[in-house]
Amino acid sequence: MTVSMLVALNRPQELRGHIRGALNNGVTVTELREMLLQAAIYCGAPAALDSFRVAVSVLDELNDGRETLQPSPTSGTEAVDQ
Repeated sequence: MTVSMLVALNRPQELRGHIRGALNNGVTVTELREMLLQAAIYCGAPAALDSFRVAVSVLDELNDGRETLQPSPTSGTEAVDQ
């Protein structure tokens, strides 16, 4: 909730610490990506783009780029075993 409000208020300075905290508290990269995509629609592209930049920077700091906000090539297209 805090991350989404900081995105809406376009507060990238405070956003960095709260994204780090959200990831430490169990928010997944996928959930973070989805929240930022929703922000683009509801809060506007400028705020969302600034927030994506901050999130990418935080992820780079935390895990040397192993996880990214980019969707995986198979994201959402996994086959269902029958």
